[in-house]
Amino acid sequence: MKTLFTNGEIWCTRGTYTDAVLVESGKVIAIGHDALQASNDEVIDLGGKFLAPGFIDAHAHPLFAGRESQGPNVNGLQSVSEIVAAVRAYIANNPSAAWVIGGAYEASVIAGGDFEATSLDEASRDIPIVLHAVDHHTVWLNSKALEIAGITKATVDPDGGTIARYSDGSPKGTLREPSAIDLVLSAAPKRTLSDDVAAIAWACQRYLESGVTSATDAWVEPGMPEAYIAADKSGALTIDTNLFFLAQPDTWRSYSKDFVSFRSEIEALPSTSHLSAKTIKFICDGALSAGTAALLEPYLDDPQSTGLLIWDEDELIDAMVHFDALGFQIHAHAIGDAAIRQALNAIEAVTRVNPRWDRRPVIAHAQLIHPDDLPRFATLSVIANIQPLWTYLDPMNAQLIEPRIGTKRNNQQYQLASLQRSGARIGYGSDWPVTSHVPLDALAVPTHRSAPGSTQAWSPQESVTLEDSLVHYTQDAAFSNFWNKGVIAVGADADFVLLDQNPLKVAPEKVNKIKVLQVYLGGVPWVNS
Repeated sequence: MKTLFTNGEIWCTRGTYTDAVLVESGKVIAIGHDALQASNDEVIDLGGKFLAPGFIDAHAHPLFAGRESQGPNVNGLQSVSEIVAAVRAYIANNPSAAWVIGGAYEASVIAGGDFEATSLDEASRDIPIVLHAVDHHTVWLNSKALEIAGITKATVDPDGGTIARYSDGSPKGTLREPSAIDLVLSAAPKRTLSDDVAAIAWACQRYLESGVTSATDAWVEPGMPEAYIAADKSGALTIDTNLFFLAQPDTWRSYSKDFVSFRSEIEALPSTSHLSAKTIKFICDGALSAGTAALLEPYLDDPQSTGLLIWDEDELIDAMVHFDALGFQIHAHAIGDAAIRQALNAIEAVTRVNPRWDRRPVIAHAQLIHPDDLPRFATLSVIANIQPLWTYLDPMNAQLIEPRIGTKRNNQQYQLASLQRSGARIGYGSDWPVTSHVPLDALAVPTHRSAPGSTQAWSPQESVTLEDSLVHYTQDAAFSNFWNKGVIAVGADADFVLLDQNPLKVAPEKVNKIKVLQVYLGGVPWVNS
């Protein structure tokens, strides 16, 4: 079956358009004159609209987003009372719930971001409640959850995590970073496989509605590979998805064989599978909003703290060398300048120790890069994975981060133009559910770098063009995941998105009003069920 796409603005990649694309067996087999001259079985008239490669989310957590959708949704609420009311309503509508786990609340609602268990007790004192913050490095608990987790004045902060406390040492109800969050979530009931398959199906549906045709899950821990494999086999996983296995300092050695085993199982799936597992995820620090991102200079609001480095550098090097030798890609979460330097140092050590191969290492977020380290991305062929929707001065930056690190450092975040000039490759990821999964919400933000309704750009010298962002959300995101897609070219996967307007011809402030008209997977129209 040969399908011809024609009569539209067909954007292939940077600076390249064509007037026709011919697809067969899920691949592009001809473009332009060659496509028009070849025989075809079907013609899709694009009606003058804009066709481009499908968007690719190169750093996200779709299973977490799906799980979150099954609990109380408090995203966007602007006061403690609104959040508590939403949780109370959820409990009323779900009277059999033994635990309530949801999100994602805006941490800047309270100065300093320390939420109190007593406030959440107003929703319930009998059912444990756990709410994730929008940064997903922080949770807010009620008193029952603290009690079940056994968190008291005597509980010591776990390595790499913190428990917010009152002056007498008793816990407030806010935990930060995975090791602290695990104190409560380890006591929660285990999720069922069917729940997680349903969550994956829900996430795929939301992605396809927004024009995303491939994605990643950048935090895969025990129980999650099984869910993705089951979703793939059942047909619930409808877009290509690359899994990032989470390596942690205390478990990476014992989990290594499991990662290899799951990769082998996934590679043995039929050719129709949407699943791959090429990557190991390392979390090097926390978040600036939580005061846990690792900095080279102290936080202003806590001069004794430079944040948290999750890994000892020698241990990080050992782990990266180990997994790189096994043929896994390295994908490191690093937000603060100290963590970014540590990740770069470790990747550099890997390149010295292990044989050369097409490793494509990634540093995700890369928010606050020290000037001395910026050229190292290109030198080491490290891909910077950036979240485009974060590149304006949002409430979290203005109200939580800037007071902690000062205006100068705050304004050094998201150096996209500097990275591009240095020769580094940038891939975009949403970090969903931390922020919106919709590419058109984010695509133009790195160009105008301004808040909704504002014309005041944040660090405008780091703006990039709209076409830069389109490349980062397609071709570069595909490259960072070893996918043969993200461009319209002969031999590439025929995953496309049809938009009602050309985003390159629309004012940047209006790009988020563009509509997704159709998505094509392997050249076949996706039908929203």
